[in-house]
Amino acid sequence: MTTPALLVMDVQQAIVDRLPDTDPDYLPRLTRAVTVARSAGIPVVHVVVGFRPGHPEAKSSPLFGALPEGAFTEGDPGAAIHPAVAPLPGESVVTKKRVSAFTGSDLDLVLRGGAVDHLVLTGIATSGVVLSTLRQAADLDHHLTVLADGCADADPEVHRVLTEKVFPRQADVTTVDAWIAGLTHSTPQGQ
Repeated sequence: MTTPALLVMDVQQAIVDRLPDTDPDYLPRLTRAVTVARSAGIPVVHVVVGFRPGHPEAKSSPLFGALPEGAFTEGDPGAAIHPAVAPLPGESVVTKKRVSAFTGSDLDLVLRGGAVDHLVLTGIATSGVVLSTLRQAADLDHHLTVLADGCADADPEVHRVLTEKVFPRQADVTTVDAWIAGLTHSTPQGQ
């Protein structure tokens, strides 16, 4: 028996705005997964990238060190969680400082506090936060599920290769609809 949590990672306004319009059903599908998780009593953990003014913690990062001044800081409208999946009162919002949801965050403490050992991964980008978090979570011995169509990437071919060939080595890969169907046939803590 495992204790799951749904991780909604980097679904922030500026990141969503950069996605190509190739999958207009992405946000409605992700919203459905969040809604069903809440109804089933599965904790939803929102993971965001965020920095202090001036980005002192990002200066050494080739990726994040190149961000424009003020990006992903408090008050930046682009840093806000997209309203389609906005957290409810009491839901955890974890701020990370690098690509993986674990790096520079208190995610591990949040998960241990809830006795969570099964992570259901969603987010943007498949080749960024999802890949990095999956690898680190596997090394931490978490049971993993990836909702393939609950993840998005600017490069559809990279998304396909990761979800069809790479992720299945360390995670169960399924769709939002199949995951929801599995929830209706099991108890919330059995997923």
